[in-house]
Amino acid sequence: MRKRGTSKFMQPGGKPEIGESALQTVIREIHEELGLLFTPEKLTFDGEWVGPAANEEDTSIHASLFSARFDGQLTPLAELEEVLWIAPEDALLRKDIAPLLRDFVLPQAISSAQK
Repeated sequence: MRKRGTSKFMQPGGKPEIGESALQTVIREIHEELGLLFTPEKLTFDGEWVGPAANEEDTSIHASLFSARFDGQLTPLAELEEVLWIAPEDALLRKDIAPLLRDFVLPQAISSAQK
């Protein structure tokens, strides 16, 4: 997804609210941004990553990553402007992919699919 007024595509998500766990954050953010409501048992923890933020110069992020199965149409809500549904291999060829996706999420998805 791409937030309004930005140039890089990234995975949906966001910052935790006070007292909120990473799992609670992803459930809330996915619901706010895409209208999807996942239960904790439907999500798989895929790891953590620390690296450069996509749209904030000189800023690092610490991301807790989760995945879930979804079949259907995605509609951008909240601050989202655009949703991109694309094969991981094709996404890696793009110049507008956030570092977290390019360096961690997409390579992990490709590796998992090859097993």
